[in-house]
Amino acid sequence: MMPKNLKCSLHLNHQEYVIHNIRLLDDMKITQIDTLPFSARILLENLARHLDSNLVQWQDIVNAAKFYGTDSKESEFIAFHPSRVLMQDFTGVPAVVDFAAMRDAVHAKGADPKKINPLVPVDLVIDHSIQVDHFKEKNSFFLNAQKEYERNKERYQLLKWAQKNFDNFRVVPPESGICHQVNLEYLATVVATRETREGIMAFPDTLVGTDSHTTMINALGVLGWGVGGIEAEAVMLGQPYYMNLPRIIGVNFTGKPQKQITSTDIALHVTELLRKENVVEKIVEYTGDGLKYLTLTDRATIANMSPEYGATAGFFPVDEQTLSYLRKTNRGQTADLVEAYCKTCGLFNTHDDQIRFSKKIDVDLSLIETSIAGPSRPQDRLSLSEAKERVVQVFDLGNRTPVSINPENKPQALTHGSIVIAAITSCTNTSNPYTMVGAGLVAKKAVEKGLSIPWFVKTSLSPGSRVVLDYLKDAGLMKFFEELGFNNTGFGCMTCIGNSGPLDPFIEESIKTHHLDVMSVLSGNRNFEARIHQEVKGNFLMSPLLVVIYAIAGKMDIDLTTEPLGISRKGKPVFMSEIWPDAHEIHEYVETYVHEKFSGTSIPAFFQATGSGRILKSTKAPPLNLTRPPPISGTLLFSRIFPWISPPMMKIKEARALLVLGDSVTTDHISPAGAIPITYPAGTYLTGNGVKPWEFNSYGSRRGNHEVMMRGTFANIRIKNRLVAEPGGWTLKFPEREKEFVFDASMKYQAQNTDLLVFGGKEYGTGSSRDWAAKGPGLLGVKAVIAESFERIHRSNLVGMGVLPLSFQADESFESLDLTGDEIFEIPGLDQIRPGGTLTVTAVKGNTKTSFNVVARLNTDIEVEYIRNRGILPYVLRRMING
Repeated sequence: MMPKNLKCSLHLNHQEYVIHNIRLLDDMKITQIDTLPFSARILLENLARHLDSNLVQWQDIVNAAKFYGTDSKESEFIAFHPSRVLMQDFTGVPAVVDFAAMRDAVHAKGADPKKINPLVPVDLVIDHSIQVDHFKEKNSFFLNAQKEYERNKERYQLLKWAQKNFDNFRVVPPESGICHQVNLEYLATVVATRETREGIMAFPDTLVGTDSHTTMINALGVLGWGVGGIEAEAVMLGQPYYMNLPRIIGVNFTGKPQKQITSTDIALHVTELLRKENVVEKIVEYTGDGLKYLTLTDRATIANMSPEYGATAGFFPVDEQTLSYLRKTNRGQTADLVEAYCKTCGLFNTHDDQIRFSKKIDVDLSLIETSIAGPSRPQDRLSLSEAKERVVQVFDLGNRTPVSINPENKPQALTHGSIVIAAITSCTNTSNPYTMVGAGLVAKKAVEKGLSIPWFVKTSLSPGSRVVLDYLKDAGLMKFFEELGFNNTGFGCMTCIGNSGPLDPFIEESIKTHHLDVMSVLSGNRNFEARIHQEVKGNFLMSPLLVVIYAIAGKMDIDLTTEPLGISRKGKPVFMSEIWPDAHEIHEYVETYVHEKFSGTSIPAFFQATGSGRILKSTKAPPLNLTRPPPISGTLLFSRIFPWISPPMMKIKEARALLVLGDSVTTDHISPAGAIPITYPAGTYLTGNGVKPWEFNSYGSRRGNHEVMMRGTFANIRIKNRLVAEPGGWTLKFPEREKEFVFDASMKYQAQNTDLLVFGGKEYGTGSSRDWAAKGPGLLGVKAVIAESFERIHRSNLVGMGVLPLSFQADESFESLDLTGDEIFEIPGLDQIRPGGTLTVTAVKGNTKTSFNVVARLNTDIEVEYIRNRGILPYVLRRMING
């Protein structure tokens, strides 16, 4: 009888490694490994490696192998054990506060507070806090970094305390780069190693991250995806990530991209296509002959945008490109182990087309065209030739009263359709030397022709790591960026996440006074309403090359394929084609100037504060007086309020609709990350506590303070609640029908012990992984969200907070049921809830009673337990202490 394990040895350079070789499943006649998707093989290895635990049985491996080997229709439930966790500071600060609070609760119970400690390695990269306050200045980066520390000193002290007091917890300080690019260039090993009692074990590097774009690392052959902060905290405490095995969709790349096509164009094309295919809660794996034309950083751009096309992951298996990239980034020894391990264990892609996917989608790279996406969704791709027509149509520019603002009689006036923000930003594109060098060459050619950028365009360049600035300087291209106004403003997410900073006061006042519809262009991954700047109406995603070109044009209502973007110093019109660099020229620059030496920073050096960071002091005790929140499950847990026995859950009764929302409601709508309006509840709370408006910082930076975040929930100025006519954070309080801020109404409802519901349409919760988009509604008293469909991460976050996600039955919606929102709702039978089960909702309005069925969007039995315990953390904490 075959032994029920896959353990064996790998010998490399006089070192023996313990491995779990899934190729042995071939010998056991359980499956044919070469026919399985590579991401499935990694999941199988993960199960095999944890076979000795109580959570994984041999039959789980057999079932998983058969699930992928036969494309079984029945879903299999597994316990996945990520090898590490990646965090950024916006999501990391609440996690640290939660951990400190749980230690407080455990200590009060008389147990050892050190039980609350990360059991898997955690890397937290501080990248979300720096803003574009200074730009077009030689020392913009230094000034922005200085302001960052002034605003966030208290938060950073908390993170320093956490690094010193928690095991397995490292902090990459500010000024280092964006977490996903740092992960790609430095942290990821592809094959990880760990000391065990049996020797050094080698295994695939896997992770979960508290940022939805964690998927960028899929380009390196590392399987990982974004999760909510609450789920990540459970993993940190040693809990597996429970999941149904995802279907794996193969995207078959064929053909060769045209010479002018960038990785951004391919990513936008794939995003549009896969959104239509509905790959939510599925893994996309890339395959086909076209892969050989995509560099690893091309792949990183495509993988980064997995959340935008809805997939759990966008996976590129390990191949020669992976090994080449590891060696180019100063990881030669790592590459040797990766090659030996992956070739031994069937994880090296030789591009033999034997793989059986749940579905295969063909993409001919030769047909992809230069594209942008906007004005408010990443999947709304536009070819360059149709962009002008679309902008004119959406913003009705042809019928607007002409407005021309030009105080100094400059060549161009501020008007409708003008671009006021142009940002080369985001790890999505700044990680790719080809697009960054290409943009630098565009800047060079533009400067040489005497082109400049209009006075009203706020320009910024925010590289995802210091490597980018090194090779741009070495290539002599940075000076051309600076001459156009694209000075380095910092190494962080910045404009991509809404940290675009203030516009010039005159420009902002002109926009408000004349009700201008103005635009932004950025090389980021998201362009949701009010995300980039609250006064900007249209946001367009594009390659760094196009950001420079559109910035020079100064407007979106231009056809760059036929119209000149500016006038040369000789008085002649200049067309885009004249300053677009040749693919061969870009390649020569990359080969000449993108050196291995720029990736020479050692990992330990990354965890040393630089510059202003050295002012932060580590302390033995928590440096903050943590604000105690109300006793709401799943958020911060404190000893005085935490119920150690889970209260029974019977039904939602006499509930009211807090909001009725439409399709594509994003987590930015639910919990904005940007500027805090002074007149909104969070603003009045801060001013009431002596905080000056210029000291507000952003919602994102205040995620450690529940008082601010509760008031910021559903406070996006562009959110459209159908209960009221005016956009913004408003609702109607029933039965009085009084218009109130959502926060104020929810507080009145809670004082009356009234349960609350939120209704939504399709793709509810799309966008960022921010757990406050679930924490906030929970704190406002929302018991359930009923929508037509949910995005993966947000659905999980709701469950993690104990908020019940429910979906309308097929072909039903809030509108089709003739609901109005002023009904009284009841949902009985919660004590009998089961995964995918049906519940009945009753809506009463006067003498009219309407009943309809909804589906509980709980995928596993463990998620039912999370709901019964009012969230993941209460469940974990009760198990740790109560047994």
